[in-house]
Amino acid sequence: MDTTLHAIADPRRRRILELVAHEELSAGDIASHFEVSRPAISQHLGVLKNAHLLIERREGTRRFYRARPDGLDELRGYLEHFWDHHLDQLKRAAELRERSVADGADG
Repeated sequence: MDTTLHAIADPRRRRILELVAHEELSAGDIASHFEVSRPAISQHLGVLKNAHLLIERREGTRRFYRARPDGLDELRGYLEHFWDHHLDQLKRAAELRERSVADGADG
């Protein structure tokens, strides 16, 4: 999960994931969306690939990338644990409030 967090911490890498979320793009197509060098984009792609957030397909000398959403599963599960906990707390607070209002109306 630390590798995933590191990978998505950079805004350029998050943008790359957005670009390849629904379509496969070549490294050159991805690089054309940024005002940085191709080697810099290549490094970003490597970080995302090492974090298992991208699928790379080679066709001759070209490389194509597509997002690998299941690469976020561990992080998603971790975050959902906190979200679910807070939702449970909110539900309990609402139920307690509802009971106290009902008890006040009876008395």
